[in-house]
Amino acid sequence: MTVRNPDHCPSHPGALLREDIIPATSWPKTKIASLLGISRQHLYDILGEKKPVSAEVAVRLAKMFNTEVSFWVRMQGAYDAWHATKSVDVSAVPRFVID
Repeated sequence: MTVRNPDHCPSHPGALLREDIIPATSWPKTKIASLLGISRQHLYDILGEKKPVSAEVAVRLAKMFNTEVSFWVRMQGAYDAWHATKSVDVSAVPRFVID
């Protein structure tokens, strides 16, 4: 089993779409956005890693690219969780220990 380096940020789903998946289709991004039923700007924001892949968009991506919805949701969740652990101050939160 491969252990993830906790100092390395997981990829945003937009990076996978931008670098690998969309180029493999040879379709213009405008066409992909239209087929997904989202605005061109929304797609560009995901590709630019400015917006997350929501559960609704994950369902659409899963259908279009023949993947599981959970693939996109987990990828976004890993990205979000990594950033949260780096930015959320939990120093004042007590630890509850169950005996």
